[in-house]
Amino acid sequence: MSRVHRYQVTLTPLPEAGSNGGDTPPALVFTHHNHDDLVQITERVRQASGLDADSAAATAVGLKLLGGVMLSERDNPLFDGLRQPLRELIQALKALSKRG
Repeated sequence: MSRVHRYQVTLTPLPEAGSNGGDTPPALVFTHHNHDDLVQITERVRQASGLDADSAAATAVGLKLLGGVMLSERDNPLFDGLRQPLRELIQALKALSKRG
């Protein structure tokens, strides 16, 4: 049986520059589980992608979150148009990681 990694994802809005922070909406918090170690994957994408650290992290985490939902919802036609392009993007990232 493979290990399941559990995460609490928190997206905290930052106040606009020059604001007093009173209009900042509350944080968005949810849980997610994945068979992969997202922290490790994010570090590999940061090292291999050529993206800045924040963009690489957003790409890695976003892809893994979306991919995980798509796997659990494999019969949902909502994702039909994304399956092949997402697969190709993930394969391209893996290829970069192996070269680096």
